[in-house]
Amino acid sequence: MDDKTIIQRTAAFVQEKLRNAEAGHDWWHIQRVWNNTKLILETENADILVCELTALLHDIADSKFHHGDEQVGPRIAGEFLYSLGLDDGRIEHVQQIIFNMSYKASLGQIDFHSKELEIVQDADRLDAIGAIGIARAFHYGGFKNREIYNPNIPPQKQLSKEAYKNTTAPTVNHFYEKLLLLQDKMNTDTAKQIAKHRHYFMESFLQQFYGEWNGER
Repeated sequence: MDDKTIIQRTAAFVQEKLRNAEAGHDWWHIQRVWNNTKLILETENADILVCELTALLHDIADSKFHHGDEQVGPRIAGEFLYSLGLDDGRIEHVQQIIFNMSYKASLGQIDFHSKELEIVQDADRLDAIGAIGIARAFHYGGFKNREIYNPNIPPQKQLSKEAYKNTTAPTVNHFYEKLLLLQDKMNTDTAKQIAKHRHYFMESFLQQFYGEWNGER
């Protein structure tokens, strides 16, 4: 099976699998991350097939929707890729990236690294910031029935992995606990350039938000 067919079949599998997913982690999120990955690959040398497959499969079973199980996503991705006849080395590479690429994972010990991980991680993080990042944050906050903002609950800027996984803080806190930190965590030059504008947009949004919250003109 050629690479194009493998990617097409994977995209179809993911689109069907995530048909009823939470809107911040649905097929449209996957498609945006896939597009970001292809954009970054225009200026980076890496295994294109591994990058695109990981972009497509990275949220096939996000642990936060599976009782915190961080192995279920890599397992499902591996089983599907094995069914397509992909070689073992690439399957393991995709699984390792999925297991290690999340922001949550970065708060713990990371023993795996590759250029492909850098690229797909950047592509995913770009979708967590800017206008879409804001929309996703508030959608997920509503999905979890969290407060929009509570001035009596300050953000915690240095959360442990477990604290991050278990937080129930208001959505605005998420900007300080993750979103505003991502610009400085980008790996590739392309992502760093895109992140600058999206980061500024989030800062402008927060300034407007606080003004409205405090009843300013």
